[in-house]
Amino acid sequence: MKNKAERLKGTKSPTVNIDESLAHRLPPGQVLTEKFPILHEGEVPEYDMSTWDLRVYGAVEEEVSFSYEDLLQFPMTNTVSDIHCVTRWSKFDTAWEGIRFTDFMKHFKIKPEAKYVMIHADQDYETNLPIEALLRDDVLLAFKYDGKDLTPKHGWPLRLVVPEFYFWKSAKWIRGFEFMTEDRHGFWERNGFHNTADPFQEQRFSDEELPIPEDEWMKKEFD
Repeated sequence: MKNKAERLKGTKSPTVNIDESLAHRLPPGQVLTEKFPILHEGEVPEYDMSTWDLRVYGAVEEEVSFSYEDLLQFPMTNTVSDIHCVTRWSKFDTAWEGIRFTDFMKHFKIKPEAKYVMIHADQDYETNLPIEALLRDDVLLAFKYDGKDLTPKHGWPLRLVVPEFYFWKSAKWIRGFEFMTEDRHGFWERNGFHNTADPFQEQRFSDEELPIPEDEWMKKEFD
């Protein structure tokens, strides 16, 4: 998979024309789009929702598991946020509905020594974040996008939304949160992508910061 990181390096950054009033919202090297490109590794999973669950384990006082129906009983929050993909597209004012992560955390107790979280998702995907990154008000376990249920290609039945970072940190098809005392790299972090992934710092890759082809995302499916 490191080949993807290598493939994304190499050409000049795109030239961007954007209204000055919006320019501060667009990270360097990004292109603004109205589309919602669809990018992921592997096939879109299919689910039997009668057996689907979301696990919380690791450095917690007690491992817990939630059914989809359990989660639907939690308080719901609506957010609007800008999102940024490492493949150079950004989309402003995306509307999400779901469970705020800080509300989700009220249903279990993490141990004091827990500092990081590994987000586990289908298909065999995982990505890591410090716990503090999940405490922002715009971080959601999202069920809906733009007023409608998520489509399977965008992460149904449940995805994470962490707008502060490049969007590979916002895992689709989430199935578990593993709380950890020490950091551990996830799927893309092991395969050439930056561990932190701050778009405004252009933290795209784990080694030298080389440009990414400006048209990579345009070759993907979108809606």
